[in-house]
Parts: sequence; structure tokens; C-alpha cells
Amino acid sequence: MRSRGNYDGAVPSETAYIRDLVLPLLETDMPPIVQLGHPALRQPALPYNGQLDDGELAAFIALMRRVMHAAPGVGLAAPQLGVPLQLAVLEDHFEDPDLTDIRERHPLQFFAALNPEYRPASPEMAEFFEGCLSFNGYQGVVPRFRSVTLQFTDPAGASQQRSFEGWQARIVQHETDHLNGTVYVDKVLTRSLCSNSEYLRRWASPSIDEAQRELGF
Repeated sequence: MRSRGNYDGAVPSETAYIRDLVLPLLETDMPPIVQLGHPALRQPALPYNGQLDDGELAAFIALMRRVMHAAPGVGLAAPQLGVPLQLAVLEDHFEDPDLTDIRERHPLQFFAALNPEYRPASPEMAEFFEGCLSFNGYQGVVPRFRSVTLQFTDPAGASQQRSFEGWQARIVQHETDHLNGTVYVDKVLTRSLCSNSEYLRRWASPSIDEAQRELGF
């Protein structure tokens, strides 16, 4: 018997569509992350409403977490595995005292978010380099809200609301954007785009001030 937690019943065609995408992935150890140009990255993801049973959902979340760790990354959305479903996993254990103050980067404990929506907690913005596992090999400066409130459903079916600031807020916005067909290059300051090698060679300091001067953004 399939359990759907506290979710409304999914449309049968939607259920079959999502299951046909997810179940084969669960038979693999490390599916590839799809890259920019894949249609799943450019369409609004379907709301999660019970297309998977509890065990399948837990297995898919565990798989997404493994792929995120292996990449390595600090977040992964289901469309990045080719599945247009409103599900993202987030986790960041990076610690560097030089980055904590300027980038406000603090550890983020793992969580999975279904049907997430964020709203700015204030109009204050922050600009820093970020990259994307689905646009491999590049970094760019993206203006993001410094603080956001996230509403989502957890895997047990409970409604949640959490507030995030600094780098954690950046991760939340980046991953939630994926579920709306938005990739960070849609918001990037284009003159800041650079390869990972150039970023590490020239612009990996905590501040973006030197990059702003030299690249003219």
C-alpha cells in the first residue's frame, strides 16, 4: 500500500510521469547532473503532491544528497537530475573564518524542502560569486536578498517556515529558483562571469571589490 503522508492526491498522469523519471534513478548509484540546455532546468517543476510513496521519496532524497556531496555542492534540486519536481536538498558544512564575516557563511545542516517558496525578509541585497552544478566550470556574481523567509513542506508532510541570512539565504534562493525554471546565469552580472580556474587564480578572495574593478561590473 502506498503512503502519501499529508499530501493531496496527484493527478494520475503526473504520478506516472514523475515515477517513470525517478524510479530508474533509484536503480543507479550516481546519476549525472544535467547541464544547462536540458529542458528540465527551464520549466516550472510540478508541485509535490504524493507522486512517490514514503519509501521512494526517502530514497530519492538520499540519492540527491549523495550526488550533491559527490559533486561537491551545497544544494541540489530535482530538476538537476532531470526530474521536474519541486524538491531540493541543501547542506553546507564549509567553514573558513576569513569568509564568515564578509560572506556571512555559516554551516547549514541538511534538510530537504518540498514545494518551497521564499520571500525577502528585507530589501537589503548582497553580491558574491556563486556557481552551479548544472553550469559546470563557471562562476559569476549574483545579487541576492541578504535574508529570506522560506515556506516549505518537509518529507513527513509538515508545513515549515524558516528564516535564513547571508550565505544560507543565497543557497535557499539558488535552489528554489531551480524549481521555477531559473538558473543563476539569468540573474548574474554578466561581466563577472569567469571560468573556475580564473576565479580560483584571481577572484577567490572573500570580497568581490577587486573583481569589480578589474572586470568592470
